[in-house]
Amino acid sequence: MVRALGVGVTVGLGVALLGAALVGGEPARASVGTSPWGPKDEIGRLNSMTDESRSAVLSRVKGGRVFDLSVEYFVGMPSWQAAGDPPYQMWLTHTPHGNVVADPMKVGEHQNEHVSYTGTAVSMYTHMGTHIDALSHFGLDGKIYNGFAAKEHLGDRGWRVAGAEKLPPIVARGVLLDVARAKGVDMLPDGYRITRGDLIETLRKQGVSLRQGDVALIRTGRMQVFEDASAYMKNPPGLGLDAAKLLVEDGGAMIVGADNLSFEAFPSEVDGNYVPVHTYLLAETGTPILELVHLEELAREAVYEFAFIGGSLKLRGADAAPLRPIALPIQEES
Repeated sequence: MVRALGVGVTVGLGVALLGAALVGGEPARASVGTSPWGPKDEIGRLNSMTDESRSAVLSRVKGGRVFDLSVEYFVGMPSWQAAGDPPYQMWLTHTPHGNVVADPMKVGEHQNEHVSYTGTAVSMYTHMGTHIDALSHFGLDGKIYNGFAAKEHLGDRGWRVAGAEKLPPIVARGVLLDVARAKGVDMLPDGYRITRGDLIETLRKQGVSLRQGDVALIRTGRMQVFEDASAYMKNPPGLGLDAAKLLVEDGGAMIVGADNLSFEAFPSEVDGNYVPVHTYLLAETGTPILELVHLEELAREAVYEFAFIGGSLKLRGADAAPLRPIALPIQEES
C-alpha cells in the first residue's frame, strides 16, 4: 500500500520496486535502465523539464539575492586523484613583462610596454569543482543508461551518445536537504552514510516536500573545509543507496546532488559493485548527479526551496562538465 507522508514524500513505491528486484529471495543483478522517453533518449530524467515546469518555477522567483552554488577553482583544490586522474593546473602563457622580452606578437618593445597582455591556460579532470555527471559516466556490463554499448558508441574522442554536450540548461525547482542541521551538527562525521530516515526527518523539520522534476541537493557540511584538500577528501560522508531510491522513486527528483565529491558513502553496501549509488542513479534510472555544490549560504539563510538555474560546458563526448549553478529564492505557493 502506498502511503503519503505529510512532507510530500510517498513511501511504499520503493519497497514495491525493491521486492520486484528480488529473484528467489536474492537481489537481482543490477542492469542498465531503459528510458521511457524512447530508444534514442540520452538525457534520462532531464526530460522531466518542460516549458510549463520552467515557467512555473520562474514565475515564483522573488527577485533580490542570488546564491552562487559553485566553488572556486585553484591550484591545490580538492580533487579525485585516487584513480590517477590529474589535479587542477593553471599557468600563465603570457605576462606583461614576458611579452616585452619575447615579443610574441611581433609588435615591438614600445607597444608591449604600453599594452599589458596576460594569458592563462588550465588543465583539469572533468569531475572536479562544481560539476554534473552525464549519464555516460558510469554503466553496467559494458552499457550505459538506455542500453548504449561502449563497444558501439565510445570512440577515441569520447562518447557519441549521452555526452556532456547533450545536457540541456537546467531550470527547475530546487530543494535543499540540510541533513547536517537536521541532525544537530555543523558537519556529518567522516564516513557517515545518509539513510532514508535521515532524509525523511530532514524534510519534516524543514517543512518542505519533494516533487516530480526537482533538483534535490544534500548538505553534509563538508564544504566548510573545502580550502583544506586533505580534510575535504578524507573519508567523506555520503548518500546511502536506500536514501538515493527515496529521492528518485518516492520523491521524483530529476537530479540529485551534494556538497561533497564522492557523493556516496564508502565502503560499498553492495557486493560486486564499488559505486552502487552512482550506478543506480546514472545507469539504472538516468538521473544526473551534481557534486561539490556550494550550499553553505543557502543553509545559513535557511533557503530550502528555490529556482535552480545552471548550464554546463558543452564538452563533446565527455562524461562530465563543470557547472555554474545559481539559486533564486521563490515565493510560497498560494
